Amino acid sequence: MTQAATSSHDSSGHDHPPFLAHHYETPKQQFDAGKLGMWIFLVTEVLFFGGLFCAYAVYRATHPEVFIYAHQFLDKNLGALNTVVLLASSLSIAWAVRCAQLDQQRALVACLAITLALAAVFLGVKYVEYKQKWEHGLLWAGRYQAAESAETANHAAPEAHHAGNPESAPRDVGIFFSVYFTMTGLHGIHVVAGMGVIAWVLVLAVKGRFSSQYYNPVDYTALYWHLVDMIWIYLFPLLYLIH
Repeated sequence: MTQAATSSHDSSGHDHPPFLAHHYETPKQQFDAGKLGMWIFLVTEVLFFGGLFCAYAVYRATHPEVFIYAHQFLDKNLGALNTVVLLASSLSIAWAVRCAQLDQQRALVACLAITLALAAVFLGVKYVEYKQKWEHGLLWAGRYQAAESAETANHAAPEAHHAGNPESAPRDVGIFFSVYFTMTGLHGIHVVAGMGVIAWVLVLAVKGRFSSQYYNPVDYTALYWHLVDMIWIYLFPLLYLIH
């Protein structure tokens, strides 16, 4: 029998599940309170990224030629691949919540492991993108160096052969890459944080801590991961599909 399924008795002689904190009267009350707290945290995350999206809008409005030119150095194929990877990870973690609700322990562990693996794939693809930008001097403001030739630009991203002669690049192109590295970098930090939480939940799942009576951490982690996914869904078209 798993820990989540066992129960003890409180001082009044009533059954008291071990996962129920002493200041809650029922498991439902504990679940609802935790979910409310999670939603409040997610609102603060939305406000945080909302400021970044506002900064993007301001720079895009004041330097449209910079964004239209510089986005051609991003690899749309890699960006699309990462979008598919994150969407698949959202599906797997949502499935994990359902498995916990149905007491399907092995499927729960498998879904959490798949989610963790997909998150690692996302970071791996992002590493490849960052490495390309670093090697070709496509960095943030103050560090941007125009590609030395069309061949170099093509190597940075397949779409870049439309970018034209680097000498005709608009001024302040580094502004775009400042926005790109800031927004995708902070999103990447959230991915790493999510991987840490998913790994912790996975360890607990392997130990059999969750059941249909108690799956709160799985549900809260899934909410956070869906936010990470949603943010990328906005970042992909704003950075990679500019016209």
